[in-house]
Amino acid sequence: MALLEVKNLRTTFHIHVGTVQAVRGVDLTVGEGETVGIVGESGCGKSVSMMSILHLLPKNAQIQCDKMVFDGMDLTRATSQQLRHIEGDKIGMIFQDPMTSLNPLFTVGKQLAEPLRIHKGMSKAQARERALELLKTVNMPDPASRLKQYPHELSGGQRQRVMIAMAIACGPKLVIADEPTTALDVTIQAQILDLLGELKEKLNTAVVMITHDLGVIAGMCQRVVVMYAGKVVEEGTVRELFYEPRHPYTWGLLRSIPGAAGAHAKLVPIPGTPPDLIAPPPGCPFAPRCPYAMNICMSGMPGRTALSETHGVCCYLNDEGAPDVEWGGAKG
Repeated sequence: MALLEVKNLRTTFHIHVGTVQAVRGVDLTVGEGETVGIVGESGCGKSVSMMSILHLLPKNAQIQCDKMVFDGMDLTRATSQQLRHIEGDKIGMIFQDPMTSLNPLFTVGKQLAEPLRIHKGMSKAQARERALELLKTVNMPDPASRLKQYPHELSGGQRQRVMIAMAIACGPKLVIADEPTTALDVTIQAQILDLLGELKEKLNTAVVMITHDLGVIAGMCQRVVVMYAGKVVEEGTVRELFYEPRHPYTWGLLRSIPGAAGAHAKLVPIPGTPPDLIAPPPGCPFAPRCPYAMNICMSGMPGRTALSETHGVCCYLNDEGAPDVEWGGAKG
């Protein structure tokens, strides 16, 4: 059963030089208890898509969507009060940088207690007791002392544990993790990812993992959505994306993983730069960087080709009559 269903999401930002088309027709479905990864380069629209669902964008953003349903509620018709009830209660968010997401003026205990008092109506004492339990749940060392500390007194890994505790405080049905291991060293990254996996299994919470790290995707997710220039260019199960990729951009991402082509192989960068989303190209946005681009790629955006019940791709190379390609996308 679908917990979250989004159809044709478009998000634009009105700035002084024009209108930035940050998200351009994204479809997304997340099932109950499912972990879905959203992967792509910086600026491809991963975070903006999720922020659009939560309505956490600045005033110059305009959000349009044909369908946006979460847990049976139509979010396109929800009032600000209903959205406030969902955010933090039914949907938890782990932001990318805990140092700037946590309020430096309040202690960890006060910030953990706030959503509990707002959404669950707990007393000050009850919220403090629950905050202590949450820090224990995320394996925070000396949790009682941490409640009295301010964010700047914690390490990066400890701050991220606080963010995870805040995200799960009210028992949400969906947790959105936006680059949860950014700026952490490798050992702490592994600990945070293990913790997220344990909490998902324990709480049966659906997770949307936003990342550019395909290693995180392989270890955490069941399905993957690949985004480029505000569009979904490929989606499928982890196995389909890693072993049967059918979009040149996905191939480029996989070839840029250290060790993917052998321990001593050189990394293969994707040449060129992403398109200008103030004036996006009329055709496939990846065409100017694609070594397999054809004339038709420049003039029109390809539709979605269903390769299986779970695997879909937007690329003319998958049409009948298109030339064969060698790496990862051989036809037949």
